[in-house]
Amino acid sequence: MEEVILEQKDAADWVYRGEGAANLVLAYTGSSPSFVGKVMRIQKAPRNGSPRLRSPTALSTHERLLWKDIDDIVSSPNKEIAAQLYVQHVMTPLLGSKYVDAGMRVLVSREFLESIEKNVICQRPASRVDAAKVDTECDSALLMSDHSVFPHGTLKGVPCITVEIKPKCGFIPSSRFMSEGNDIKRSTTRFRMHQTLKLHQGEISELSEYNPLDLFSKSEDRIHKAVNDLFTTPQNNFRVFLNGSLIFGGLGGGADSTDFVASEAFEDALKSVIRADNGLRTKNFLQLVSETVYKSGILDRLLEVQKLDNFDIEGAIHAFYDIISESCVVCRELGGDEMSHRYTSLHSFPLDESLKIVKDYLVAATAKDCSLMMSFRPREDGDSGSPYNKVYLESTNQTFDYKASFIDLDLKPLKKMEEYYELDKKIVCCYTQMVETEQEADEATSIEVYTTNRDSL
Repeated sequence: MEEVILEQKDAADWVYRGEGAANLVLAYTGSSPSFVGKVMRIQKAPRNGSPRLRSPTALSTHERLLWKDIDDIVSSPNKEIAAQLYVQHVMTPLLGSKYVDAGMRVLVSREFLESIEKNVICQRPASRVDAAKVDTECDSALLMSDHSVFPHGTLKGVPCITVEIKPKCGFIPSSRFMSEGNDIKRSTTRFRMHQTLKLHQGEISELSEYNPLDLFSKSEDRIHKAVNDLFTTPQNNFRVFLNGSLIFGGLGGGADSTDFVASEAFEDALKSVIRADNGLRTKNFLQLVSETVYKSGILDRLLEVQKLDNFDIEGAIHAFYDIISESCVVCRELGGDEMSHRYTSLHSFPLDESLKIVKDYLVAATAKDCSLMMSFRPREDGDSGSPYNKVYLESTNQTFDYKASFIDLDLKPLKKMEEYYELDKKIVCCYTQMVETEQEADEATSIEVYTTNRDSL
């Protein structure tokens, strides 16, 4: 950990970059060599939550059992350090050290955090402000490389453009522990079903056409379609930065769809990066992104980690109740149902097997929620000494250096298992109701057309 402690006077050098459900992300704009090219993740606390109780360890008794094979995580003094060690010891080996930066802790004073809270509140989406604030009880924050720029800043004024994508879950589950009433999960992506619930709850104003299966498909055409669909309806799943500054997408709440004004502004911002006529730059940039996803194969490893969830939440929830030594709420609700007999085998597993099922599920959940950052900079003609991978964009006759990183690799709390199960039920129920409503409307229309045609004869 850095020996320096960030004080109130240092807060002015950190600017709002964005946020997720649990953390704020700030970018450094000052001149200290220790922080140039870095971003900081600061924990948030629920606005109406009870004050945090300090405990001698970051993990609950059952979480310590779950992660017993990794001493560093088990003995972590707080959640922030546990989260960093989780990235270092669990996610880095799975995804590859080339693509993951575990970061380092830096000490922060309460006054620094209070100043940050005041400085960024106007830039945060209202819904995020209402839900949470900076957790001023923390004594450290996570310092990481700024993946929206190349290390050591821009090279001789060469621009750097970065795309951030949330790929989401890239496979359809096939677990035998999914109930027959939820068969829709065997044919429809989780993303598509969740979109329906978000629309119903007013979180989004329109459904996205994006299909994660396209992005993970290894098909050039399907990957290109996925990237175009993300651009059309970015929500909080697609953002673009130019030299570290956001030029497309939402800061913390997302942008529902791309209108004419946003498209034109983005097309203009690409002038310094894409050598193409006006009106063609966006098309070429999206081609650059999709070709890099296709040729790099970077999502193959992510998909492998996502597929550690081979029991689905409908199976893993039973292992969870065995770990916490409580009677299974799900089996109790099912009563003598045929499915409850199928789950009997799960409850007869030895404890180590139950621990593996739940641990694999939570690691897969991290992989389903993370983001992929890909940065590009035009390579100068004749420059062959770059240490980075390159991609050639034929349509503009340009070669780009690129680098890729996975971010937001959060440690999921064990207690979230029940939330995951309840959310799964809500998502499936909402989507099933929507499908049934549409079918009823189609049938009513068919009857009306038939009646009209008959009466006209």
